[in-house]
Amino acid sequence: MTESQSNPAAESASGSASAFSEEQAIRDIAEVPAVEIISSAAVHLMSAAAVKCGLAEDTETERAADLTDLDEARKLITALAGLVTAGATEIGDHHARPLRDGLRSLQLAFREASAIPDAPGQGPGEKFTGPVR
Repeated sequence: MTESQSNPAAESASGSASAFSEEQAIRDIAEVPAVEIISSAAVHLMSAAAVKCGLAEDTETERAADLTDLDEARKLITALAGLVTAGATEIGDHHARPLRDGLRSLQLAFREASAIPDAPGQGPGEKFTGPVR
């Protein structure tokens, strides 16, 4: 016999606690301004793209070069470019400028890391940002 079968009060209490946690999480996210959510998503994409471009620091157990995956980096940079381009008007120039700078840095890092250069305007995210030089 499981604990919930033998103790319906325990099941009810855990269900109430779970419902409370979910409601609290919903309230917490409702209080976060959209600019913070957009910026946070962009930073996560930037961080992942940087690692996939080989920009992570070497550790005692792993080399940054071993984590490089330019196919994945291309996808992340393109997603970041779409988010930054679409969100820029919503979050304002003050917040968008550093995101654009980070995006451009990643696009240049990708170009440098790639053995086969993309044609101008064909690099990751360039369909949203235009050619990066």
